[in-house]
Amino acid sequence: MSQKRSEPEMAPCYHHSYLLLCSLWVFCPSILAQTAEFNLPLKAVNLGNWLVTEGWMMPSRFDGLNGQLLDGTQVQFKSTKVGKFLSAENGGGATLVANRDQASGWETFRLWRISDKKFNLRVFNKQFVGLQGQGTTVVAVSSNPSASETFDIIRKPDNPNRVRFQASNGMFFQAKSLTEVTADYTGGSSWDDNDPSIFEMNIVGGLQGEYQITNGYGPSAAPKLLRDHWNNYITEQDFEFMAANSLTAVRIPVGWWIAYDPAPPAPFVGGSLNALDNAFTWAGKHGMKVIVDLHAAPGSQNGQFHSASRDGFLEWGDSHIEETVKVIDFLAARYGNHPALVAIELMNEPQAPGVTYKDLTKYYQLGYEAVRSHTSNAYVIMSNRLAADSQELLQFVRGLSRVVIDLHYYNLFDPMFQQWSLQQNIDYIYNERASDLSNVTPANGSLSFVGEWTSALAFDGATKEDSGKFAKAQQDVYGRATFGWAYWSYRCKDDTWNLKRMIQDGLIKI
Repeated sequence: MSQKRSEPEMAPCYHHSYLLLCSLWVFCPSILAQTAEFNLPLKAVNLGNWLVTEGWMMPSRFDGLNGQLLDGTQVQFKSTKVGKFLSAENGGGATLVANRDQASGWETFRLWRISDKKFNLRVFNKQFVGLQGQGTTVVAVSSNPSASETFDIIRKPDNPNRVRFQASNGMFFQAKSLTEVTADYTGGSSWDDNDPSIFEMNIVGGLQGEYQITNGYGPSAAPKLLRDHWNNYITEQDFEFMAANSLTAVRIPVGWWIAYDPAPPAPFVGGSLNALDNAFTWAGKHGMKVIVDLHAAPGSQNGQFHSASRDGFLEWGDSHIEETVKVIDFLAARYGNHPALVAIELMNEPQAPGVTYKDLTKYYQLGYEAVRSHTSNAYVIMSNRLAADSQELLQFVRGLSRVVIDLHYYNLFDPMFQQWSLQQNIDYIYNERASDLSNVTPANGSLSFVGEWTSALAFDGATKEDSGKFAKAQQDVYGRATFGWAYWSYRCKDDTWNLKRMIQDGLIKI
């Protein structure tokens, strides 16, 4: 993120001079009970929405925030007086105007929530709306928000999408003309259309991830909410179920803040590290393996809610590499010699072109070395970039030991899948997916891993039985991945994304 913060301390065990003894003490029971033997390819499942929030998978977690404006909410504002939309000229770096008939990127603002009423507004080119100098002209020029970039959004009680902005000088925004927006209106009692400080707010997007749930509930409520979730969403009984149904591993998404547990930087909540410790104990007890997946990197590597983005912008890059490597080093130091560990995934779904090949491979090399400084046995998984050539990492990983390339296959996020029948979707798996997987599975070298896939289908009228047949085809093909596969996800409100329910209903057999 662009906003500066004081440097937090890594979890205490990271700096312990007797780290191995610390790890042995934490995990002694499972170390005594388990050996390091396992067979490839793995048949795994993702424990999604456990330690990294994905709101769509369990929307009820956000029920207490209904109607509130959260971080990353995308909003547009239309002046009721001039009848035009607010716009950041040139997408940022200049003044705000109120002269647009239609709203698009330059007319869309992303919120940073300071409290339930105070916000920063970020524009298309990532600057923040604020006051120019000590004056009243409204501009979008600052790359870091301060008091002059912080506004109260005052919502009409009986129509919350009718709003006015109160600036740090105590006065209100007004659209004086089509080309002049200032913070010098002293009214504020009328909600009439002819009041120049009134704007109609249109919400056009939002995020429901870890940042939104923690900053939304705040430090008084978020800790209990998240810790209750961590303690109940996944339990030892789930590991018993998975092992009994022939699953051999779990892929556990974690966020970068886990390395700073028990006191991660605000707004994140401590306690996920203890939950991950429990998962290792349960996996060891029930003969399963663990893949620790850095799902959310500092700054967000894809701008998605599932990487804990604050506002939907991809920020991860060269300046974040050092901190990200420290997180990997922490995870490898803590779990590298645990017999249940099978792999550490350095990053989930970096997005091209925002994440460049140069930055990614620089990070992957350093992350690989960090893992290897603690263990020579654990595999190191490197995720392909989204929207990039699936073979682009093959040359880079040559000469590295026990390296896995991760691919994610969903027949969902392209309109063609919505138009296809079940059989066409199945044929695509046996043909295109099989060919792509073969191309990233060299005879001698890195292993291949389908780290995410699901039985969900995109076409209207698809039944759970259709999804069961679709899953069988994917198991047939993805079983050829030399490291294995991992279904997304173990639990979810939607049945076809919920492997536990699909197994219980007899529609998927491992």
